[in-house]
Amino acid sequence: MSGSFISFEGIDGAGKSTHIAALSAAFQAQGRVVTLTREPGGTALAEQLRTLVLNDAMDAMTEALLVFAARRDHIVRVIAPALARDEVVLCDRFTDATFAYQGGGRGFDWDMLAILERWVQGQGAAPVLQPELTIWFDLPPAVAAARLVSARVPDKFEAQPRAFFEQVAAAYARRCDADRARFARINAHQTPEQVWADVLAAVRQRNLLP
Repeated sequence: MSGSFISFEGIDGAGKSTHIAALSAAFQAQGRVVTLTREPGGTALAEQLRTLVLNDAMDAMTEALLVFAARRDHIVRVIAPALARDEVVLCDRFTDATFAYQGGGRGFDWDMLAILERWVQGQGAAPVLQPELTIWFDLPPAVAAARLVSARVPDKFEAQPRAFFEQVAAAYARRCDADRARFARINAHQTPEQVWADVLAAVRQRNLLP
């Protein structure tokens, strides 16, 4: 795989969508082909599973299994082929979100998630597929909740209490601490212009964008 793989992470309200679109435009301005996608989702099957995960009641294990099933289809049908074509893949959430939401928020077994990660993202003796860069929009849950007020009808995760999102944020921090070379931790409690400057700096620091 010769393309570039960048994931955007953070709780809802952190500003991911705005900046992933801007980064896509920046790469395209440099002549790169960009695959802009999301998780859960990115394929017809994965989008169906996304609807179930975001809206239907289920236990944490069922959620995790559905998310990883969607991820497997997403990798096979979209991410791996795009990287093989030397494209830039920008993904709104990837596996770190599963550790954050199902592992942190739901309290599902962290070691089991790690096993699923190896199974789904590995190919035999090949290393586990991970983004080259993960941009984590770190925002206090109380600020994110204020941003989302009246924005839209919340899904079942967005409707969770603040304590749930505190656990999600702590799980993101745990993933970041375990793989600091991959993560760029962005202070999302700044002006959009300041956040965008930090995003660009993180991408350029890794020589992914001239």
